[in-house]
Amino acid sequence: MAEAAISLNSADLPDPWGQSIEDIDPSRPEYFLNNRHGEYFRRLRKEDPVHFCAKSAFGPYWSITRFDDIVAVEQNTKVFSSEPSIIIGDATDDFEPPMFIAMDPPIHDVQRRAASPAVAPQRLSELEDLIRSRAAAILDSLPRDEPFNWVDRVSRELTTQMLATLFDVPFEDRYLLPYWSDIATSSEAVGVNFDMAERQRVMMECLAYFSKLWQERAAAPPKFDFISLMAHNPDTRDMVTNPMELVGNLMLLIVGGNDTTRNSISGGIVFLNQNPAEYDKLRANPSLIPNMVSEIIRFQTPLSHMRRTVKEDTVFKGKQIRKGDKVVLWYCSGNRDESVIDNPDEFHIDRDRARHHISFGFGIHRCMGNRMAEMQLRVLWEEIMKRFERIELVAEPKRVSSNFVNGYEEVMVRLHEKA
Repeated sequence: MAEAAISLNSADLPDPWGQSIEDIDPSRPEYFLNNRHGEYFRRLRKEDPVHFCAKSAFGPYWSITRFDDIVAVEQNTKVFSSEPSIIIGDATDDFEPPMFIAMDPPIHDVQRRAASPAVAPQRLSELEDLIRSRAAAILDSLPRDEPFNWVDRVSRELTTQMLATLFDVPFEDRYLLPYWSDIATSSEAVGVNFDMAERQRVMMECLAYFSKLWQERAAAPPKFDFISLMAHNPDTRDMVTNPMELVGNLMLLIVGGNDTTRNSISGGIVFLNQNPAEYDKLRANPSLIPNMVSEIIRFQTPLSHMRRTVKEDTVFKGKQIRKGDKVVLWYCSGNRDESVIDNPDEFHIDRDRARHHISFGFGIHRCMGNRMAEMQLRVLWEEIMKRFERIELVAEPKRVSSNFVNGYEEVMVRLHEKA
């Protein structure tokens, strides 16, 4: 990265309303680490919603910050391409495996279609009882007499167990999945200082593990896990001969099923504690849980951005954008757009049209596992409300330093059981 240091002190961050508009660089990871990014985006939405940043740690780029503008860009795949990458920075280690989320039609459509039956509606209905039994077992195993980290004991554990099912990975190997996911998203290209040689080494370990599973699944009758589906589909069964494409798509599916759900599970605890009146609403009316889940996902916005690259000179909202320019779609800003969402900075579990958000993206790249994420959160909260009067946040949450994954390292809580 061009900037050597990341400020851990929010007092050191520039005033979002005091600096010149052209100097605002909303990609700085310390804004997200300190949960201070909101005001920079509020100013951009108000004064310069299609904003050009000439100098950043990730090179020059455009920011799209309003809800409707993000949707418009998502719909125009002929001009705004997902290739070669969907994150703001470029690979610094010549290691950027291709994956279908970073591809345009028709290849994107073919590869996505091969994996999607694993999270199709019928498959999800078959998995709900399994999710419920696992959520119940996790909650029943938690300490009742001491604080603990909700991220480790619940958020990561539930999503890891379900990922193991979606990939049909041996249960004893399940912790490899979040480990690989965290390594995959730890990149200088999103503001995380990391040993990129070590990252590449770990990804090769991941590739070796899944290549073996792929060969086993290809030789066995087809099933509904991600690997078997892709190994048997005529359009993707030869992917094993392209190791970089294989590891890229596997990491996409792991990250998509891990980071997003995990951080929304953690975020829900944080938001209810920060808004005790909403917690009171939930206790009085647990039927609000499905609506609350959508509000949690909007409010958290687990992935802060996606990038597009312009394939031809274009004019967008009066701004001349050149071929090859980076365009960053800030979902975390669109989900707080005052012109589309009433009182967007307020957390309301009974919000009207709570599902009207862009945390899952829009258009052909809309999150394939969105219903799986919603179901995991819904079932978990149904089981929580059976057991606990309150889950108390006992310390300030510790967030991750990344402008891509909007997440938590630590959410310390104490349980209060129902009488």
